[in-house]
Amino acid sequence: MKTTRHATYNLNYHLVWIPKYRQSVLTEQVADRVRTILHEIADEKGLDIQNLTVQPDHVHLFVSSPPKHSPALLANWFKGISSRKYNHRYADHDGEKIRWARGYYAGTAGHVSSETVENYIDQHKEAEA
Repeated sequence: MKTTRHATYNLNYHLVWIPKYRQSVLTEQVADRVRTILHEIADEKGLDIQNLTVQPDHVHLFVSSPPKHSPALLANWFKGISSRKYNHRYADHDGEKIRWARGYYAGTAGHVSSETVENYIDQHKEAEA
């Protein structure tokens, strides 16, 4: 359990999103850079990444957030800030920009345990290697 000044909470969101046109652009150095940027965003926003995997054509993020942040806001932060940071830092050097598709998936660990979601993400990590 986590607490804020006015709430005790255990809110964990499973967010999934894809690059525009589901292109397999999230490989090797690009994937490493995206992972780093997602962790930076979490630190800046006071969020706790429980688990993360970057596949060539999608991102799985399991993140804990205070109740004041909606899942839509979290998805907008992670997608919007990550593409801006990535494109600002690396697009001029590599020529390749990151563009995310409009949609995303958001789920909670309410009906399944957090462990089940983490195991699911870890299985994707094994395929990533």
